[in-house]
Amino acid sequence: MHRNGIDAARLGTARCSSCAIRDLVLFGDLRDQDFDLIHIPIDELRFQPGATLYSAGDEGGSLYTIRSGLVKLVQFLPDGTQRIVRLLRRGAVAGLEVLVGKPYEHTAVVLQEAETCRLPRAVVERLSKETPRLHARLMERWYQSLHQADEWLTELSTGSARRRLARLFLKLAADAPSEPVLLSGREDLGAMLGIGMETASRTIAEFKRAGLVVEQAPNVFVCDLSALETVVLDLSLIHH
Repeated sequence: MHRNGIDAARLGTARCSSCAIRDLVLFGDLRDQDFDLIHIPIDELRFQPGATLYSAGDEGGSLYTIRSGLVKLVQFLPDGTQRIVRLLRRGAVAGLEVLVGKPYEHTAVVLQEAETCRLPRAVVERLSKETPRLHARLMERWYQSLHQADEWLTELSTGSARRRLARLFLKLAADAPSEPVLLSGREDLGAMLGIGMETASRTIAEFKRAGLVVEQAPNVFVCDLSALETVVLDLSLIHH
């Protein structure tokens, strides 16, 4: 099991009542008196790319909310290859399975420098029991997680490599459409889309030649979002 003291820089104890993204995360519906129930510290941690929040099979003592950055949830297949089953962005919650006494189902690895809040399971369990508003929010998060997993499987694991890649660019650009999109390496890209590294590289090269994306720096792309949407709808836009 990894040790957070090595993988993360501790930013301090979170002040949930004044959190800048409180409305996006689990505690958005809590009232001032609800925070009096929190007696175990909630730590703010910063992780560098490549760091691990937790590993599949670890006994889960905490949940994590993503304050900024990008985290991938990885499933390792029997042949040793990895499959990225979901990307977690600002406002997402990782490790919900620990609330039903299960070990972590995936390995959570940071793709882009991330700030997180580590929520001890005991805190969330107590608040859920004593604060119906949080219990309702947790149920909503369960549903969102299931929906996102289904959506990921449907949108990024079906269709041609070009359609999968176009959908991924659109997903990554959704939060900030005017900002460049940062892709991880070709190996990660293949693991996200269920395609080989060669296919991933070839498809990105096709997109660049067609002017759908412009690579400003290694793995940093400016996207023509309307053209990418056309790729998703019209396979004939790009020809081999």
